[in-house]
Amino acid sequence: MKNSKSKFSKDNLQYNHDLSVSYNPADFRHLMNYFWNFIDSSNADFIDLSPKIQVTENQNVVRIIAEIPGVDEKDIDLEVSADGILSISGEKKNESEESSRDNCFSEISYGTFKRTLQLPWDLDYEAITAKYHNGVLTISIPKSQIEKQKFKRINVEKS
Repeated sequence: MKNSKSKFSKDNLQYNHDLSVSYNPADFRHLMNYFWNFIDSSNADFIDLSPKIQVTENQNVVRIIAEIPGVDEKDIDLEVSADGILSISGEKKNESEESSRDNCFSEISYGTFKRTLQLPWDLDYEAITAKYHNGVLTISIPKSQIEKQKFKRINVEKS
């Protein structure tokens, strides 16, 4: 393929623009590696593996749902303190041993993660359950009897 050049002249200025396109796969791979991997993936400051979380409650239970795709349940650690601090931590491991020469680019991050939540309810921490399915961790914590009695529904009457 020929290299084509365009010339643009405005106010006696000339601009040369090289419009050539390379179809060499090695050049494309090099360009993609440069573009997608310009941040060193070994620098933990740029990697955020913290799970996204949704917290819901009803009259009886508080439910925490965390997205943790690509992690085995045996690599997830859950802890809750007596004052209601829930900690979700673990590690996403790289299982493949592919050489970097075969990859064009990778957006997949591996490493450790930790997410901590302060739970503002009086909960029964002895009855916590946790289930993990298809990358979603669901933690259910029943409310204590004291918490269940804190709120009373008040009827509003028309005057």
